[in-house]
This record gives sequence, C-alpha cells and structure tokens, in this order.
Amino acid sequence: MLPRSPQQSPPIVLTFAASDPSGGAGIQADLMTLSSFGCHPLTVTTALTVQDTVGVGCVLAIDSDCVEDQARTLLEDMPVAAFKIGLLGSIENIVVIAEILADYPGLPVVLDPVLASGRGDELADEEMIVGLRELLLPLTTILTPNSLEARRLAGDDRAAEDEPDEASPVPLAHCAQTLLDLGCEYVLLTGTHENTARVVNDLYGQRLGLVRSDAWDRLPGSYHGSGCTLASAIAAHLARGLSIDAAVWAAQEYTWQTLAAGFRPGMGQYIPDRFYQTRLRGGALDA
Repeated sequence: MLPRSPQQSPPIVLTFAASDPSGGAGIQADLMTLSSFGCHPLTVTTALTVQDTVGVGCVLAIDSDCVEDQARTLLEDMPVAAFKIGLLGSIENIVVIAEILADYPGLPVVLDPVLASGRGDELADEEMIVGLRELLLPLTTILTPNSLEARRLAGDDRAAEDEPDEASPVPLAHCAQTLLDLGCEYVLLTGTHENTARVVNDLYGQRLGLVRSDAWDRLPGSYHGSGCTLASAIAAHLARGLSIDAAVWAAQEYTWQTLAAGFRPGMGQYIPDRFYQTRLRGGALDA
C-alpha cells in the first residue's frame, strides 16, 4: 500500500486566553468554536481560573515570560492565519502580547475585552484597562465588546456598575468612535446588556462609520461564554479568508444558533452548544 500523502493544513488560529475548567468560556470555548469551523487552534494560556457556571472564584495569571515562550515557540513552528485574544490576567501579559503581535502586522487580530464575568466578578483592573487601550487596541483588527465593556474601555466610569446610567448613558456610537480613535480598525458592539426588545449588534469601522447593524431575537436565560464564541467564530472566518463584514455576519449567526441550542449543565448559566450542527445531523452527540 502506498503511503498516504500529507494533507494540507487547515487554517491555524492562535488564541491567547485563560483556562476555564467548566468548559463554558476561555480557551475551552475557543478550542471548540475554532474546531467547529475546521480550523486548527493553537492555545497560549494566560491564566488559570477557579470557576463554574455560576461565577469566577479565582484568577491566577501565568508568568509573562511563560506566555511569551508559549507563543513564540508555536509561531516559529507553524504559520498562523489569525489571532484571537481573550482574558489576559495581568498587565505584564498585555505588554508581552502586544510585543508579539507587533511582529506579525499582517495578521488579523480579534480582541474580546474580558473585563468581568457574567456574574460581575472583576477580571481586569484599571492598569490592565489602560494597557488594553494604549498597547493592544492599536494592533487590533476587530474589537468585540458588549455595551458595558465598550463604555468602560471608552472611559465612562458608570460602566463599572452592573447597569449603565439609565438617565444619561453614554451613546454607544460615541463609545465606538472613541475606541476606533484609539487605533482598532473595527468595533463590533454587542447589545445583550441594553434594554431593547431584540439584541442589536452594530459594526463600526474607521472612516466608515456604521458598517452594518444586525438584530437578533432575545433568548431567555443568561449564557457563559457567548463573547468567547463570537470572537473565536470571527477569527475562524477571517482565517478562512472572509471579509470583516462577511465574517461578522456569519459569526453572529453561528453564535445565536449555539445559544438557542444551549444547555444548562450546572446550577448557573447556560453554555452555548458549539457543536449544535453535529447534534442536528444525528452525530456522536446524540449517541
């Protein structure tokens, strides 16, 4: 028998994120999402967490030298088509990741600014927020904050509260422009936390203004890892060659379907079913 010829490598995406032992968010969510699109995920662990579907109990940042060694070892070995960034754990990690990204200026960078858990557990201090603004946003292709994160990154102190100031919230379009002025090419503002009948997600671009606005039916319950899923799906589509506009639409559609098919394995939030398509086809998940 003739030896099997080597197969062409699928698109490779490198994700910087924390480990979530519940499998709902973080590196585990990135792995499942990227794999569902036929990408090969590389993972750089930025922090270890103690968490479940209810909330985050503890975050232990990985030493920044180790973070750098993880990433540069992988990047010297394999060609990466896109980066995805999630929870970073420390200002030192933000600094070293910015240095790494600066060495790969042609690759798309998807940044999900994880500032707090769904329960409200603080995951980024003010020094880290300044680091995100000054070091990572200028290197970011597309930023994917929810409205609370967008207001906080844009400098609105009220965003530190669970709910924005109902009397005079900072307009999200203004927040988007502030974030674009800080250097990222696109901002996808997600409206899950806004008081609207449907969830409205708006994509803004530098010198373009509002690129697209998409409305999605609001689903009952709350979900652990929806932001990670959306950002990873965008990274997967960019790695596969889609435009920003097309990648954002396809990633939103996928994320909404994973939420609609979500399940509640514990006592807290629902988890998106990133392999809902396999389940629908009667695959291994139904066995």
